[in-house]
Amino acid sequence: MKRTLGIFTLLVTVYLATWLMSDLLTGRQSFLSAFNQENLLRRTALFGIIGVGVAFVIITGGIDLSIGSVVCLIGVGFPWLAVQMEQPLWLALLLALVISLLIGLAHGLLITKMKLQPFVVTLCGLLIYRGITRGFTNDQTAGFHSELKGLRWLANGEIPVTDTFGLPVPCLILALVAVLAGLFLNRTIYGRYLLALGNNEEAARFSGINTDRMTILAYVICSLLAGLGGLLFVLDTNSAQPVDFGNFYELFAIAAAVLGGCSLRGGSGTIIGVIIGTALIQLLRNMITLVDEIPQNIEFAVIGAVILAGVLADEVAKRVIAKRRRA
Repeated sequence: MKRTLGIFTLLVTVYLATWLMSDLLTGRQSFLSAFNQENLLRRTALFGIIGVGVAFVIITGGIDLSIGSVVCLIGVGFPWLAVQMEQPLWLALLLALVISLLIGLAHGLLITKMKLQPFVVTLCGLLIYRGITRGFTNDQTAGFHSELKGLRWLANGEIPVTDTFGLPVPCLILALVAVLAGLFLNRTIYGRYLLALGNNEEAARFSGINTDRMTILAYVICSLLAGLGGLLFVLDTNSAQPVDFGNFYELFAIAAAVLGGCSLRGGSGTIIGVIIGTALIQLLRNMITLVDEIPQNIEFAVIGAVILAGVLADEVAKRVIAKRRRA
C-alpha cells in the first residue's frame, strides 16, 4: 500500500509539473486541452492492458520480453486476415486470440518442462514473432477498410462526459480487465498460488501447489492480454507496419509493472499499482513531447532510468525490511 501511495504521489507531482511547464509558463493550453487529456487516457488504457498481463509473469518471478512482438503479430495479423485474406471477421478475431493463447502456452511449457530460462525463451519469441510477421506480410503495411469503422470504436471511441471531453472506450476495457485481474489475484486460491510461487518456488511446490501449472497460467494470461492489446492498438491506428509496430512496448509494460510495485524477484504486486505506473510512464512521454526544454530524443533514456530507479528502490526496500526483521 505504501508503495502504491508513493507512486500515486509521484504521478500527481509529475502531472502538476507538466501542467506548469507546458501551459502556465508558456501561456498555451496544450496539456489540459480535452484532446490531449483524452489521448493521454487512451494511451494509458492501451498500455495498461499489456502492463497488467506482464504483472502476472513478474509476480511469479519470471519475465516476458516478447510482448512487443506479440502485439505486432496480432496487430498486423488481424487486419491481414480480415482484409488482405478476406477472412470472416469472427474467424480473424478467433485466430488472433487462439494464437495469443498458444504463444503463452508454448512459453510456459518451454520454461517448466524444458527448464529453459524465461529471459531466453521470451527473447527468442521477440525475434521469432516479428520475423514471422514480416515474412507473411512481405513487410507490407496491413490496415482496415471503411467497412470496419464500427469495430474501431472499441479503440478510438469515446463516451461523452461534457461538451468537449469524452471518456475513451479503452478506459472501460482496462477497468474491466483490472477488476477481473484484481479479483483473480487477491480473491481466488490461484492468485495466492501465484504469489506463493513468486515468493519461494520450492516451498510452494512442497506445499502441494502445482507450480508448473501456475507458471504456464501466468504466461498464458500475459500473452492473451498482449494479443488483446495488439488488437486495440491496430484498431486505434487503423494500420500497422510489421517493421516497427509494437517496438519497445515490452519496456513500457515492464517499467509500469515495476514502478507499480511488482518486484522483479517475484511474490508481490498490485493491479492498481501497475495502472498508476502505466499512467506515470505515459505522462512522462507526454511531458517530453509538450515541454520544449526537454529534448524528445531522450524518451527511451527516461524510460530506462525509470526502470533502473524502480529496481533500485525495490532492492533498497527489500534490504531495509530484511534488516528490520533481523533486529
